[in-house]
Amino acid sequence: MHSETMRRTGGRAMKSVLFDADTIAGRVRELGADITAAYPEGDLLVLGLLKGSFIFLGDLVRQIERPLQIDFIVASSYGRGTISSGQVRLLYDPETELAGKHIVLVEDIVDSGNTLRKLIALLEERRPRSLAVCALLNKVEHHEPMTALRFVGFEAPSAFLVGYGLDHAEDFRHLPFIADLM
Repeated sequence: MHSETMRRTGGRAMKSVLFDADTIAGRVRELGADITAAYPEGDLLVLGLLKGSFIFLGDLVRQIERPLQIDFIVASSYGRGTISSGQVRLLYDPETELAGKHIVLVEDIVDSGNTLRKLIALLEERRPRSLAVCALLNKVEHHEPMTALRFVGFEAPSAFLVGYGLDHAEDFRHLPFIADLM
């Protein structure tokens, strides 16, 4: 790999860069235009699912050309273990009122979709005007189709991906590209 990439990753090896910074930026511009067109009126709340979505969300909202509000949500289905409990707990609940608003839930990557499905059900109980998911990456073969998954940046391979907000043990989030970790 290029020496700059090795410096940014602390010398940790990656198989390859799957999506470079320019490719990501171009797709984020397209997603911003799609969201702008989909919501010509009404209150729009862009709700970031932390931590992985923070870089994507920051870039995305600057490409949405209409008034909007931003808030965050933190959810967990793991409790104290390493295997999902199947129960989703909100660790940080949005302070913004959700009822009557168009909500775009921003996610970094959809893998199994289990936590996301349960989170969508919890959010729908708050009576939003509409609810859609915008995911940077979608591992299509890992989950059943989801009607709420309306905006997708890229289909992702079945690999462990890092960069642009995606992490491995809290490392690699800062990288401006998405790579396959060895």
